[in-house]
Amino acid sequence: MLTTYFLIVLGFVFIPGPATLLTVARATTSGTKTGIATGAGITAGDFLHTIMAVVGISAAIAASATLFTVIKYLGAGYLVYLGLRAILERTPLDPGRGMVPISARQAFRHAIVAEVLNPKTALFFLAFLPQFVAPERGAVMVQLTILGGVFALIGFFSTIVYSLAAGGLGNFLRRNPTVLRWQGKVVGGIYCALGLRLALQER
Repeated sequence: MLTTYFLIVLGFVFIPGPATLLTVARATTSGTKTGIATGAGITAGDFLHTIMAVVGISAAIAASATLFTVIKYLGAGYLVYLGLRAILERTPLDPGRGMVPISARQAFRHAIVAEVLNPKTALFFLAFLPQFVAPERGAVMVQLTILGGVFALIGFFSTIVYSLAAGGLGNFLRRNPTVLRWQGKVVGGIYCALGLRLALQER
């Protein structure tokens, strides 16, 4: 059962989605280290979603349309805020300065908040993980914790792969003054688009 789960998750996390877009955007504009930090933040958020699923918070979100909507708009608003800040931030145009628009620590914090405030992720964990729980094999809460941890770690591995690829490309692109001029606007646009996508999603 765990092998089947591992293979399903491995295929799932390598399909480009919001987490991949955030990671690639950060790695391309700020370097591989920042991309990996973004992935680590998303992973930390997934661990928190695992805990929420285990203790029943995700079930409460699923049961309350109001709570779901509040969390959804908080998450969407946070992503749009990050996007607008990146768009409006002035970027030095000297390629030789090696400017890093955002630090790894900042990227880590932003990614945690964005992931935790995504109710779709909470509902995904609530719906997906129990399908692989076998009560006869032991405590359900322990199994859910293990399954969620495996999902988060495989997801982190995928973000490392994407960060290495995007970071290398970004090092090349950042030598171009035109890219430096537009990189904040591009990553900001991605964040705003993801925020609007989240805001328009239904349960």
